[in-house]
Amino acid sequence: MPIHFPSPGRREFLKIAGSGVVLNTSKGLASNNFQSPASGKKQRPHSVDDELVVILNDTHIGEKHPPDSPVPSNLRFIVNKLTHQTHRPACVIINGDLALKDGQPGDYQHFSSLIQPLRTAEIETHLTLGNHDNREVFYDVLKDERNAVPTLQSLHVSVVKTRHANFFLLDSLKETMVTQGTVGRQQMNWLARTLDEHSDKAAIIVTHHNPRLGGDPVHFPGGLIDSQELWNMMTQREHVKAYVHGHIHDRGFAKHRGIHIINTLATSYVADPKTSTTGWTSIQLNETGALLTTHTIDQTHPWNGKEKKLRWNRT
Repeated sequence: MPIHFPSPGRREFLKIAGSGVVLNTSKGLASNNFQSPASGKKQRPHSVDDELVVILNDTHIGEKHPPDSPVPSNLRFIVNKLTHQTHRPACVIINGDLALKDGQPGDYQHFSSLIQPLRTAEIETHLTLGNHDNREVFYDVLKDERNAVPTLQSLHVSVVKTRHANFFLLDSLKETMVTQGTVGRQQMNWLARTLDEHSDKAAIIVTHHNPRLGGDPVHFPGGLIDSQELWNMMTQREHVKAYVHGHIHDRGFAKHRGIHIINTLATSYVADPKTSTTGWTSIQLNETGALLTTHTIDQTHPWNGKEKKLRWNRT
């Protein structure tokens, strides 16, 4: 269930469309010198790179994590990096499993405080929920983020529009603490209709859960139970170019029936530190594709700065 924190300077781009929530970040804006709330001192201006989107996922923030433990420290490190860049992204997407285990109130209070610098810096931030989250508890903590009139019953779906691509944020949370996810018939119909209404640019689907399509590296059994149905629908639409997910706590790239599958790093922890690491992913978009860059918490890791170039084609 995507939750959005649009920056105060860009709220004019937020509108409720008949088919869902549409957030337009397609115009690069340069902020003026502004007063730091903490110090009252003027900060240098920052420009917005309207071709850049940053992906985080699997933050797993817990209420009682010590401040210096790796999980909150990793998210704090990334937020600090993003807020101190001269060229800031058009938006940041944190793609599910925000909470440690089962979405306790304190988890979301801690998480909210950790990402507050993004909001203070007016960096648009979009969140989805994963299988370790709890919708109602999340909304109880962040009351202002509940839509008064949801587009879909019990779901919150949206389109984030950038200069070269539209990002479709889906709600794959089936049930808290149930590893498998689902899109479901109602959301599938909405996605098909909304994709058709936004066919002017490349479409990138963002969902917490990985697809289950058979064969390495997209076979992880904890993924979407209706993956095949989703893929059948997406491949009928030529402008669908990529599917971004987390959930696996690893990094990887695949392609199925012409659609790129982008498995992004967890920020919290990995199942096997011998084969993976933690970090975040930047997506630099252009008219014909994207350049993905992996950024790792461990600055000496061989994956740090590693690039993957994608071209938007169906071959």
